[in-house]
Amino acid sequence: MTDAIFYSFRRCPYAMRARMAVVVSQARVELREVKLSAKPQALLAASPKGTVPVLVLPEGRVIDESLDIMRHLLARNDPDGWLNRDDSELIALNDGPFKHDLDRYKYPERHGSDALSHRSAAVAFLERLERRLACTPYLAGGAWGLTDAAIMPFIRQFAAVDQGWFDTLALPAVKSWLRACTSSNLFATVMVRPSPWMPGDAPVHFPS
Repeated sequence: MTDAIFYSFRRCPYAMRARMAVVVSQARVELREVKLSAKPQALLAASPKGTVPVLVLPEGRVIDESLDIMRHLLARNDPDGWLNRDDSELIALNDGPFKHDLDRYKYPERHGSDALSHRSAAVAFLERLERRLACTPYLAGGAWGLTDAAIMPFIRQFAAVDQGWFDTLALPAVKSWLRACTSSNLFATVMVRPSPWMPGDAPVHFPS
């Protein structure tokens, strides 16, 4: 059977969470790493908006939103019950207000923003996660699930902007959760370093 084609960019948090769903759902895809400064025409033909991730199914259907990719793959096979731990409201807060503040904290020159003001606003979301994680090991229950995978890459990105400052925050549960996520075998698997894809390259299967 022909593999689905999966366009990705290693450091993109949206692509990270979709790659985690690929692994957990035991799907098999042809991984095409994208160089964002030179997006391949095949990607743009599949999804003109030119963002990653993009999943092109064998029958030609294109899914170009990360959460849609995750839920599609897990609907086909979800051995660890990730869809049972899908808090769409919390994910929406992450993808909306928190991501807005994260971008303006990380890239103030791009947005003409007050980085420290947006950093403070973003911490309110982290405090919400702290309260939840103080009561339960993961964001939607007693085991890792879709909610954790969907949110973690963005918290990782936020922490990395100024790791020294992040380490001073009184968020012990969030920090412990983040360490557990980023030190997991799953995260190591999805953070492989493929070369950028070029037309004519031999297929790169993921997971390998």
